[in-house]
Amino acid sequence: MAPLSRVLALLLSVLIFPCGAASAFDELPRRDQIALMAQAKHRGTTGIARKTREVDARPASPGEIVITFIKGQGVETRSKPAEIGDWVVRNRCEETGNEESLVKARVFRDRYGEPLTAQDAAGYRSFKPDGPEMTYFIVTEAAGPFNFKAPSGDTAVALPGDAIVQLQTDEGETFGVAQATFACTYEIVEPARTIIDAAMR
Repeated sequence: MAPLSRVLALLLSVLIFPCGAASAFDELPRRDQIALMAQAKHRGTTGIARKTREVDARPASPGEIVITFIKGQGVETRSKPAEIGDWVVRNRCEETGNEESLVKARVFRDRYGEPLTAQDAAGYRSFKPDGPEMTYFIVTEAAGPFNFKAPSGDTAVALPGDAIVQLQTDEGETFGVAQATFACTYEIVEPARTIIDAAMR
């Protein structure tokens, strides 16, 4: 893992220069989040959670780039240009700055269903996540930080304390959730175990 001072410098550059996030992410070690999930399952350190908090969402403009900026942390993801049918999803989470992310059309339909409200002046409508159960593990100090290729093809960063979640019916849908976002928007069904807990089973 990179020395702490280097890691802090990289994260600071992402915070100050969000448009250069992709290049800053590239300085971190590249890891395969699906392989990491398989290792966590083998060690018995995964848990189960589901996203349950309502969100606001609007149709993305074709070509739009969405920067997911976590308050107090910086840029988590910088999306590729949106395609027709994609959505911009905004979490209702003051702790994280109500961050936004780009969600692909097929994924949005499966996870959020029908809108609960009419659109507001900015085009947002309220949605309630369907809440499918997700397998998750928490990134440890030894494992992070690192970057990885998100299911959308974007480069994302995972920091110690963040969650890596995986749709139980599709291992290709394995992505990162910032620590504060996970705590705010996900319901824990079965807590993830630590390595020590798993060893004592």
